[in-house]
Amino acid sequence: MTPTVHLTGDERVDDLLSSDPNALLIGMVLDQQVPMEKAFSGPRVIADRMGGRFDVGAIAAMPVDDFVAVCSERPAVHRFPGSMGKRVHEVCRALVDDWDGDASRLWGSAGTGAELKKLISDLPGFGPAKAAIMVALLGKRYGVTPEGWREAAGDFGESGVFRSVADVVDQTSLQKVRETKKAVKAQARAAADG
Repeated sequence: MTPTVHLTGDERVDDLLSSDPNALLIGMVLDQQVPMEKAFSGPRVIADRMGGRFDVGAIAAMPVDDFVAVCSERPAVHRFPGSMGKRVHEVCRALVDDWDGDASRLWGSAGTGAELKKLISDLPGFGPAKAAIMVALLGKRYGVTPEGWREAAGDFGESGVFRSVADVVDQTSLQKVRETKKAVKAQARAAADG
C-alpha cells in the first residue's frame, strides 16, 4: 500500500511525495530556511521542468551547473537555488552510485533504527537532527520501522507530538508543528540572551 501524505496542500505534490521515495528524500534535503510546503514542493517543480518525471538518474547525469540552472528558473526551487541545487545534485549522485537510484533501497537495507539514521546521515546535507527527522517521517508516515527507529529519531519519534514534518497529516497538525517550532526558537533565543 502506498502511503498518503499531506505535507503541502497541493494534491499533485503530495501524490508525488507519497509514491516516490526519491522525491520524499529530496524534499527533506530542501527543507531548510524555507517554509515546509515550498521545500517539499521542490521535487514536483523539478519534475515539471524536466519532462514531468522526477528522475534522480537524469539529475545525477546532468552537469551540476545545468541542474542548478533548472533550480534557478523563476520561481526558484529554493531560496538559495545555487547551493541547494548543488546539494540536490550531490544526493542524486549518491543515490545513483550507492543505491541504484532508489532511496527506498537505502531505508530498506537498514536492520535497525540506528543503522537507518547512520545511512541517512551519510548523505550530503543530513546532519544529526535532519537525519532524526527523516527517520521519524519514515516511521510515522511510511511504515519504515526497523527495531529502535523511535529511539534513533529521538524526540521526533515520540507519538502524539507536533515537532516536525513527521507529525504533519493536515492543516491543523501543520499549524501545531509551526507553533512548536516557534516556541523552541523563542526558548533558544531566551537561553542565548541569558
